[in-house]
Amino acid sequence: MKHFSYKNVNNKSYSQEGLLMDKGKDERVKQLDDLIKSIYDGLVESKLPEVLKKKIRGELEQLKLFTLDARPARIAIVGRRGAGKSSLINAIFGEMRAEIGDVKARTGMGKWHTYESEAGNLEILDTRGLGEADRPEEEFSHATAMEEVQASIREKCPDAILFLSKAKEVSSRIDEDIKQLAELRKMIEAEHEYSIPVIGVVTQVDELSPKSVDKPPFDHEVKQKNIAEAVEVLSVKLEEGVSAPVKVIPVSSYMEFEGGEIVYDVRWNVDALLDYLIEQLPNEAQMILAKLSKIKSIQKKLARRIGKSVAGITGAIGMSPIPGPDIPVITGLQMAMVTSIGLIGGKRLDKKGVAEFASALGVNAAAGLVFRQVARQLLKIIPVAGNVISGAVATAGTYALCEAAIAYFIDESPLENVRNIYKTIFEQRKKE
Repeated sequence: MKHFSYKNVNNKSYSQEGLLMDKGKDERVKQLDDLIKSIYDGLVESKLPEVLKKKIRGELEQLKLFTLDARPARIAIVGRRGAGKSSLINAIFGEMRAEIGDVKARTGMGKWHTYESEAGNLEILDTRGLGEADRPEEEFSHATAMEEVQASIREKCPDAILFLSKAKEVSSRIDEDIKQLAELRKMIEAEHEYSIPVIGVVTQVDELSPKSVDKPPFDHEVKQKNIAEAVEVLSVKLEEGVSAPVKVIPVSSYMEFEGGEIVYDVRWNVDALLDYLIEQLPNEAQMILAKLSKIKSIQKKLARRIGKSVAGITGAIGMSPIPGPDIPVITGLQMAMVTSIGLIGGKRLDKKGVAEFASALGVNAAAGLVFRQVARQLLKIIPVAGNVISGAVATAGTYALCEAAIAYFIDESPLENVRNIYKTIFEQRKKE
């Protein structure tokens, strides 16, 4: 699991206590907090090797970052007027969240905006277009766009920078912008001790020739060639400008709305951009962005990352020749994993709900207990290989629970299908 760290800005704390206060002591967060504390308590009494306990504590800290310490992602979107900043914000949410300025520059003072939705919030440093000549419609407080952005970055550190350039303008008019981008990176490094990731975004690829191919997936040889060339040009310019390779992703993010409903939609590759962006974010900023994107493939990828990590730990516990105290630890980790997946899917899920989910799968006792009982039966038959089989069963059970939780909470599959997925994955993983 990828994690960046940097100094908190304005002495703001993203502690667990502060988060609970911000969420109005959300019951689902409190339940997960209690669950993680109970796992810590179980470790104190457990006879597991100390090196394994250390790994488990590390895994719990990562789960806390994803869940208890989760916060909105902070994204700085940089690009001159008309590059498509507002359109991209709307495309990320799949809703009208930012007004689009078709004629004059709309974004005034470079400041942080919180874009809210039921699924979660996103903090955007919505900048006045770098290098633009017109005065923006909104109020601004600094002489230049660069000074406005610098003031906002001193206020709060972004998690990542998206550098936007129109597909038709990657070969011109952006050299000054890239120079200013390099200055921003240096400033963030100095102010916040953070090496910020930069992602290049080629926007409005639907405008490239042939214009008649204006609907995703733009499956036309010439269109795709022109898109690839625009990506290559921007990649080279950004790499030269910031002295490091920069991933560049082409997108189309245009949508039209009537009465709050989407009536025209030519979004393309926004999911690929979000997928890559989430991987670059600190762990505590990943879950909310995955949830608000409403893109199931992204939510499932994040859920499987958590599942793979937890499965590795439960497998290691299962391999340890401990007669019983490890059972609550395995069970607790699995329940915390399922709860986290429920949160990624935007579901309100407490400890009781996790137990009901396991029961619905045919697991009459706590999941970890059942897996250990199966392992002990195998141990009677093959005592020499018992510890290895025990670990394999614990790992298989955790993977199966992960996939079942994804099916249930993210895909919203019927319960019977979820039960079959659980059984199938469990049997497959045991044999591997």
